[in-house]
Order: sequence, then structure tokens, then C-alpha cells
Amino acid sequence: MRSRIFVLLLVAIMTLLAACGSPSKEDVMKKLSGKWNETKGYELQATMEIKTGSEPRVYDVTVWHTKPDFYKVNVSQAGSQDSQMIVRNDEGVFVITPSLGKTYKFQSDWPTQNSMPYLIGTLSDDIKADKNSTMQEKDKTYIFETASRNNHKKVLPTQQIHIDKKTLLPKYVSVMDENKEEKIRVTFNKITLGVEHKASDYAVDMEKQPEKKPQSTEDGETGMMKFYPNLDWDGTLLEEGSVMTENGLRSFMTFGDGDKEFVIIQEPAEVPDNQLAVSIEGDPVDLGFAVAALTENSIRWEQDGVSFFVASSTMTPDELIEVASSMHPEDSK
Repeated sequence: MRSRIFVLLLVAIMTLLAACGSPSKEDVMKKLSGKWNETKGYELQATMEIKTGSEPRVYDVTVWHTKPDFYKVNVSQAGSQDSQMIVRNDEGVFVITPSLGKTYKFQSDWPTQNSMPYLIGTLSDDIKADKNSTMQEKDKTYIFETASRNNHKKVLPTQQIHIDKKTLLPKYVSVMDENKEEKIRVTFNKITLGVEHKASDYAVDMEKQPEKKPQSTEDGETGMMKFYPNLDWDGTLLEEGSVMTENGLRSFMTFGDGDKEFVIIQEPAEVPDNQLAVSIEGDPVDLGFAVAALTENSIRWEQDGVSFFVASSTMTPDELIEVASSMHPEDSK
């Protein structure tokens, strides 16, 4: 009898221990969704390191979000005064470049279409959207591996979201290429949940005039840096030329390999006389170093004092983003 009672107690203890074991992926997902998405708003500070170029680039990121759809994101390169801001309010989506005094207005549902690794609500959506996502536990961290839904998902298809077990807040996100090599890392330095801002805090200031300054240069003859694409697939330079305009030297390059043909136009970014918002066609896409306007056949953005335009009738929007993301300065072809 005692032996039988002992066996029953042992089974009961084992069952209890199993019930108190590690939570399932679904359990953690439910807790994350409740904590990240049900909050009325948040503020965060993060550091974003981009390793897709010849040298890593580091950016400071601050985010305000107030439910349901108000966002203010400021991205600035570490050690530089240049920055870019994305604002979503009742009037639309605005991209602001203070150094140029430029404000572009989009009619877009950003950031619904594409995930951003520094927006914690879209990270939660990434986990839920990928039915094949995995979760593992390591020390004091939950690590979710999911398919990425960002603008670079063709070349950076996977991401790992590292979450603190105690706070249930993300510690950092690694966005990886097809070889599982980290290309973008967003490290969350501070996240404060439950912070609400007034609608007026998301207003776009159109009155402050920009301080005009000379463009940075690496080429004394043209007065601006020239950029070239660095692509994994062949992109033969078929033609290159330039023409002088009132705004400075405009250069153009035509690339082709049979299936993919595109043209790149670059010229000095113009500083406007006022800061009135200009409506622009397309959807805002975050290239990491700049916010671009993407249409079905073109993408345009401004970077390092240069205005870029890439167009193609044979390439997909993802391929246009790939070209834009690969642009880097060179002294020669």
C-alpha cells in the first residue's frame, strides 16, 4: 500500500513540475502582445548599427508612439548633426530633413505595410504573422526567430528578437541575410510603456527656417560625392554622363544585364526657400540611413547632401530598394 501511495505521489509531483515548466511559444506570444500592444503609448531610445556597407554605420533612434496611429521617429547618425524624422498624425505621414529644411507629405498607412525593427508593436506583429516562427530560451532571454517583413526582406529575410524574460521587453533585434549573418542590429537602450503625448506634440513645424550650409564633397570638380551601386547580381554600367543645371551638376548612369535595367540620377539636394510640406508620390520606406519614396517603378531619397532617383520598367519594388540600399560613394567606378 505504501509503495502504491509513493508512486501516486511521484506521478503527482512530476505532473506539477511539468505544469510549472518552461512556457510555450504561444504563452509568451500572448504575454508579449498584451504588454506591447495594449499600452496607450510608449517612448524608446535605441541604437541602430547597419553593417551592409564597407564600414558599419551607427544611428541613434528615438520613437514616440501614441495610440492609435500617432508616431514620431527621429534617426540621426552618431557623431553628426544630420537627422531625419518620420511623423504620422491626423494629416498624413511626413518625412522631415531639418538640415535641408525639407518636408515631404505622403498619403500612406505607414508603418502598417512594412515592419520596422525599432517599432515594438510591429515586432509583435512579426511574431504573430510568421506561423513558422521559433522560440528558444537562453539564460534570462527569450529568442524569437521570425521571417522579416521589413523593406529589405528579400536580402535580409530573417530576424532574431531577443526579449528579457523578466520585463518582457525587447533587448535587441538582429536582422540577418540568407546566410544568417547579422547585417542590422537595433539595441533598445530605454523603453517606457504607458506614455501618451498630445496630438499637438505630433504637429509638424513648418516655420523654422533651415540654416543653409555648403554640401559635403569628395570631388573637387563636381562639388559633390558620386555614389555607385554595389549589388550581388550583375549590373553592368552601360552609359554615364552629366549635365549642368541651376542646382549644380546632375549625373546619370544607366545599368543593365538583360533582365534588369535601371537608371540612377544624382544631383545636389536643393535647400528650399521655405519649409512648406511638399506632397510626394509613393510610400515611405526606411533604408536605414534615409527614408525614401517608393513607387511601382521608382525610388527617390536624399543622403549626404545628394538627391537620388532610381527608375526602372523591368524591376520590382524590392529590387529598387536593393539598389538604393547598396549605394556607396566612390572616387572612381
